[in-house]
Amino acid sequence: MRVEKFVSAIESLGVSFYTGVPDSLLAPLNAMRTGVVAANEGASVGLAIGHYLATGKPACVYMQNSGIGNALNPICSLLHSDVYAIPVVFVVGWRGQPKTPDEPQHTFQGKCTKELLELMGIPVAIIRKNTENMADIAENFRLYLAQGRSVAFLVEKDALEGDKALAFTRPWKLSREDALGVILENSREDDVFVSTTGKLSRELFELRAAKTNNAGQILSKEASAYPTNPCRDFLTVGGMGHSLMIAAGIARERKKGRVFCLDGDGAALMHFGGLAVVNTLGLKNLVHVVINNGSHESVGGLPVCGGGLEFAPAARALGYKNVHSAKNAQELRRAIQNGGDFIEVFTNLFFRSDLGRPTTTPKENKKAFMAFLGGSA
Repeated sequence: MRVEKFVSAIESLGVSFYTGVPDSLLAPLNAMRTGVVAANEGASVGLAIGHYLATGKPACVYMQNSGIGNALNPICSLLHSDVYAIPVVFVVGWRGQPKTPDEPQHTFQGKCTKELLELMGIPVAIIRKNTENMADIAENFRLYLAQGRSVAFLVEKDALEGDKALAFTRPWKLSREDALGVILENSREDDVFVSTTGKLSRELFELRAAKTNNAGQILSKEASAYPTNPCRDFLTVGGMGHSLMIAAGIARERKKGRVFCLDGDGAALMHFGGLAVVNTLGLKNLVHVVINNGSHESVGGLPVCGGGLEFAPAARALGYKNVHSAKNAQELRRAIQNGGDFIEVFTNLFFRSDLGRPTTTPKENKKAFMAFLGGSA
């Protein structure tokens, strides 16, 4: 379906304001109607509530289905017809749809997405490539919205198509994958890593085996020295924004070695309060690295807070003691060697077109990682 037709149906419901967290399945919509990119999906619902209270019109909240969990509380305790009866038009990318190949973190969420929305009292219309009855769907949804109920368009993979592409770039020469290589080459045998969801974890997994940069060249003279053992890495393939708390939980229990949290800017912002919590724990062995490419690059490329957000000043204010910013490999190497507990790395948006996916299952990753911790705690 052309995205213009889909947007026309949404806006026939009185929608003029869009907010959400991007999803690759919704890239044509996100390119055409961005609105406010929120820190998390629950925050988007809050914006939608404020918009309705001020205008009397429903907002459109877009998200990947994995974000329903973040939105669950405001949907049930504020939007619902048993409470304030505030209508919202949800557009949800259906990752992990049954019988549609996808990544393992989407398997369970995909199975229960439609039922979960309906359990919350939200009528659902599935949008497929060949969906033709948009006018009828919109008419039915209009009746629900008039009753103070929210509605949801559940969008299948490849259901939407559009021509407009996002145009967002970054000036930094360092790529995320090369930054990861620098971090690995400056790690020690007893260091472990917790990596955030998306392409970052995929690049970490491949670097353990390849030790090469984006041009297929050895990263540096020291690259052959960093350990290739993937058992040292916990790949947080789902649960965007939770890698810091996972890393902190590990760091509290470890007696030697460092725990690196390899975070993304969008992920760190999603549950930003974690930075404050970490600094109440007094951890000496946790290194929080935020790869800042200014973008939700793994899920469609929309800018994070306009693309200009800097985390280092906030990290200092929240209690990190040794804060560094790095815009090239030399500065990153120096930050690690100087014992930084918070390192913000500015990178571009480059990623390899042939980037693969982890060849181990989440359960295999968990088992190997726990075995490594058991022998090095």
